[in-house]
Amino acid sequence: MLCILLSQATGLLAGQANSPSGGAGLLSTASPESAGMASDRLSRLAGPIQETIERGEVPGAVVLVAREGRVVYNKAFGNRALDPGREPMTVDTVFDMASLTKVVATATSIMILVERGKISLIDTVATYIPEFGRMGKEQVTVEQLLTHRAGLPPDNEIADYIGKTVDPLENIYNLRPVYTPGSRFSYSDVGYIVAAELVRRVSGERLDRFAADNIYRPLGMNNTRFLPISDEGGPSQSRDNAAYVERVAPTETREGRRMRGEVHDPRSYALGGVAGHAGLFSTAGDLAIFCQMILNEGQYGGVRIMSPYTVKRMVSSIRLPQSEMRGIGWDVNTSYSSNRGDLFPVGSFGHTGFTGNSIWIDPWSKTFVILLTDRVHPNGKGSDGRLRTQVASIVAGSITSPPYAPVFGGSGPDTTAPEISRAPVTRLAPVGPLHPVTNGIDVLERDNFKALEARHIGLITNHTGRDHAGRSTIDVLAAAPGLKLVAIFSPEHGIRGAADTFVDNDRDEKTGLPVYSLFGKGQRRPTPEMLSGIDTFVYDIQDVGVRFYTYTTTCAYSMEVAAQNHLKFVVLDRPDPIGGYEIEGPVAEPEFTSDARFSFTAYHAIPVRYGLTIGELATLLNVEKKIGADLTIIKVEGWRRADYFDGTALTWTNPSPNMRSLTEAILYPGIGLLETTNVSVGRGTDTPFEVVGAPWVDGQKLSEALNRAGLGGVRFVPVRFTPKSSVYSGQDCGGVNILVTDRSAFHPVATGIQIAYELNRLYSGEWQVDGYINLLANRPALAALKSGKTPQEIESVWQAGLAEFARIRLKYFLY
Repeated sequence: MLCILLSQATGLLAGQANSPSGGAGLLSTASPESAGMASDRLSRLAGPIQETIERGEVPGAVVLVAREGRVVYNKAFGNRALDPGREPMTVDTVFDMASLTKVVATATSIMILVERGKISLIDTVATYIPEFGRMGKEQVTVEQLLTHRAGLPPDNEIADYIGKTVDPLENIYNLRPVYTPGSRFSYSDVGYIVAAELVRRVSGERLDRFAADNIYRPLGMNNTRFLPISDEGGPSQSRDNAAYVERVAPTETREGRRMRGEVHDPRSYALGGVAGHAGLFSTAGDLAIFCQMILNEGQYGGVRIMSPYTVKRMVSSIRLPQSEMRGIGWDVNTSYSSNRGDLFPVGSFGHTGFTGNSIWIDPWSKTFVILLTDRVHPNGKGSDGRLRTQVASIVAGSITSPPYAPVFGGSGPDTTAPEISRAPVTRLAPVGPLHPVTNGIDVLERDNFKALEARHIGLITNHTGRDHAGRSTIDVLAAAPGLKLVAIFSPEHGIRGAADTFVDNDRDEKTGLPVYSLFGKGQRRPTPEMLSGIDTFVYDIQDVGVRFYTYTTTCAYSMEVAAQNHLKFVVLDRPDPIGGYEIEGPVAEPEFTSDARFSFTAYHAIPVRYGLTIGELATLLNVEKKIGADLTIIKVEGWRRADYFDGTALTWTNPSPNMRSLTEAILYPGIGLLETTNVSVGRGTDTPFEVVGAPWVDGQKLSEALNRAGLGGVRFVPVRFTPKSSVYSGQDCGGVNILVTDRSAFHPVATGIQIAYELNRLYSGEWQVDGYINLLANRPALAALKSGKTPQEIESVWQAGLAEFARIRLKYFLY
């Protein structure tokens, strides 16, 4: 019989209440209609599966489909073994997972270590495995390893694993990159072999034991293991293994015997059956638990193995050339995505295994599909590629009720969109509910100004210093009981954020208090005269998370003055509006941080985009710069590091005259770098930082070159514009309009570097490249640009510094 239907799923799938949560986020079995799917449509799965079996392309298959926590389809087809005798396929058949090992074991184990602070994705692999840092691999990062961008080949010679006394890993360490690390995506088993060693070095446990202790046993994945035929657990384990192996689908013949319970992959086999790229065995039921754990944002059945942020980081897409996308371990949109089918949206994710296995998860519709086929049995000549596509398309086509991806052009944010996916569709606006944030000033008010009790305040602020009700921080503190507001200090652009030149001292119209400019001619720090009657500085200004945005330097300079004069310094914290995860760009070199000509935009050795709130950054600067101020941070409440400003429910106030929207703030880290050269970045237009051009730029040519580069999440449209002020005021300019189409795939500094590369290549006689150093603040990066290095090669110059900053930054996270 080709099809064996099991009415109840096995193991933890059986016996749960028919509700989406099963009481504790557990899977339950239910009809397709109860989960918003059509039974008649889902029943079409049998046709192509049976046809594929009849053609001899697979011996059998198990398909499991779940939606919203309900298993709606769980069937076995055909046989799990044909040779030496036929054995019917059952839903509890154990399969060799092959490359599903990468996500179900290796990548997940590493991310658990990341969230425990043991590994940083931006660290070099050589930080943990020094021997790896040879032959041009010194700067390969953990993230590059896990996203197949490490410069490693798909496989090295099998001879490197067999019949030699040298540790096979040593042969990998001695490999030279086959392409520039970070420059492209090339799927690599070699990288995941190294990743397993990374788990061992950091945790002290081999991958199989770490994964069992931290993933499979906690989740109740009792059918998931490496080394099924091992007797490491003693006689009782031996008896259990024998029963387990009886359910394993055999693969090919090797060394004169049919492989059953021994890993099919030859390199994993040579490594003893435990490797980062292959070696795991599991069932559809156990994989269902794993998939539901991902949809549950890291927990299943009341047991949490990862935080929601960790899961979100794993499945968020990373920009690759040719608009390909990968997550950490997970495939999102590459040539390996056949198991997504034709209907599941970009932003869903999954993985395949060479032996004929695949999983695909759509967080929009809260659906996953598991297909296990054992295509390598009996002779290694089977094929399931077309079947994967057909199965996924039939499942997606069976979804008839929300939630699902907003593919019909909805006019507003989709409130049913999944929290764990940041890039499911092409859109700039966030999806899902807002997560209201309480700023430092509001926390201070709520707590009756206790942190400032009996203090005499010098307030450093501007028009962005407002509470939730819209009252200025000046007015709030002036009326607050138990403290005295003595003076006001304003940063660049003045107290009202409108000036585009030097600002003079003034007096506040409402309170009559002096307003001292910290951006006057030659005046950047509070002077002794300005400190009269003050024992505490309070800082409340909205920043944009970019090194050369000068409000942060004003904060640092004022902290220096506070430390020198034994004054208390209090920061009323606000979110980083462009998120607290991503960091980008070169770290400022010491010659720039110590040179008065540059230090106002490069105060300390931090990257262009640093991913910290002003309170976190102030804490970092106070320690790392050895300022020594008596510093207190009034923390924000409710902010999550993944949130951009439009996820906070806060009111946007233009922080400076040319920062008129969140879109411009997102573009600023990359486009702002260009403004010390002879191009217009849109100052004097209605869309500053959204356009780049000059009278000598051919917008058509530049846009074609930039779009051809295949940058993720951004498109370039040729435009003509005439600035009313600033560079090329009154002159007609050709250039490009920069459109962010997918925020999660967009990298502003990488975009800015690509524009600089194209300007240098296309307009070497006109573009004055030397001015680029003023905000770049990194001479090796400029030298790489001027010498014609590719954008990827330019970015590789600063990876070591960025990794070091990432390690330092972790110490100062407040959220």
